[in-house]
Amino acid sequence: MPTGVHIRDVREQLFAAAERVLLRDGPNALTSRAVTTEAGCAKGVLHRHFADFDAFLTELVLDRIGRIDEQATALRESAGTGTVAGNLADALTALFGPVAVSIVGLITFRDELRTRLRQARSTGGVPLLSEAAAMIAAYLTAERELGRLTPDADVDTLAPTLVGAAHLLFADRESTPPQPATVHRVVTTVLAGTTPPQP
Repeated sequence: MPTGVHIRDVREQLFAAAERVLLRDGPNALTSRAVTTEAGCAKGVLHRHFADFDAFLTELVLDRIGRIDEQATALRESAGTGTVAGNLADALTALFGPVAVSIVGLITFRDELRTRLRQARSTGGVPLLSEAAAMIAAYLTAERELGRLTPDADVDTLAPTLVGAAHLLFADRESTPPQPATVHRVVTTVLAGTTPPQP
């Protein structure tokens, strides 16, 4: 490893390597040795920048959770355009890409990682899925305020329902992702009765 490499570059290199191992081999194969081998760096590099492997994984997940904020902003800004179901189907498809699905599996697989993430975050529930539900709820609230959902639409129930249903569609790492029409149909079914009739 060259000296003088900025820590952010090292972090990103290790994070990207961890994601490749996750995607290729699953959470069982994710070890510090696998990550450093994949990254092409010395074994000690990871431990120079992180207290231990669970600290590394915690930072990896928190970094990826932070990316949901960017998606949340774009989704909120789409309120009032296109269709509610179409916007949600697109957002859920983007959200549950292969890396995110693998990270949810990793969180489920490692008890210590879950514990550290709960200590690091103020929200409850399953990390990443909770942030996804908050993103969807904020979007649904914006659409309700614009009159594109009924006034009594229960966004706090709809949001986790949509996230849970979408996660089930995308959760099988061995299968091909669901077709866009399938995702759209699930979203439309969950939203049934909450979209006012169009004039």
